[in-house]
Amino acid sequence: MIVTSTNIGGLRKHVTGKVRDVYDLGDKLLIVATDRISAFDVVLPTPIPDKGKVLTQMSVFWFDLTKDIVDNHLITADVDEILVRIGEAGVQEPERYRELLDGRSMLVVKTKPVPIECVVRGYLAGSAWKEYSALRGAASGNQPIVLHGVELPADMIECQKLPQPVFTPATKETTGHDINISAQEARNIVGDKIGRQLETLSLALYKRASEYAAERGIIISDTKFEFGEIDDS
Repeated sequence: MIVTSTNIGGLRKHVTGKVRDVYDLGDKLLIVATDRISAFDVVLPTPIPDKGKVLTQMSVFWFDLTKDIVDNHLITADVDEILVRIGEAGVQEPERYRELLDGRSMLVVKTKPVPIECVVRGYLAGSAWKEYSALRGAASGNQPIVLHGVELPADMIECQKLPQPVFTPATKETTGHDINISAQEARNIVGDKIGRQLETLSLALYKRASEYAAERGIIISDTKFEFGEIDDS
């Protein structure tokens, strides 16, 4: 069953993202990962069968592996429990949505999104390498390169492992591309206390995930975390 769109009668669709459809259940959300594929902010015309199931199971895995570092919003990904919950929310005959939801849906707590994206980089790759190269080209001598507030050696090469993982947050833009900012600029947006908490948690999450992956021969070059608050707590 290839899923490119969803419609669950009795539930209000909260938002349709590039890949996921989100339904509002009051103080909870139902997140359904479709088989749509997005690249460079564009939804491509050809879906990938079961992609949504893979994304969901990966999310559930990482939420479970890191729940001792920080609480997450996952309530359940069990389809039986989800069917009960959507029935309680007003969906008639919820069993008819079993095939649609099985393996690709999560019931989560509704939170207030923190308005920055928390990026952690362990290697000098991608957009970070492009920015680093541009800064090095404009620098004189062998002076350290300061990338978004982080000082790096001037002689690094593409995809080289950084001396230590660095926190390089970005803004959340509703249109266009997100903008990379420094940790200090992030603190200016969300407040000093929350900004420092986000940096500490992001680095701890990256450390856990990258070490787990490295033991299995996989390098996590960089990643992004998003956080939310419940009742401003």
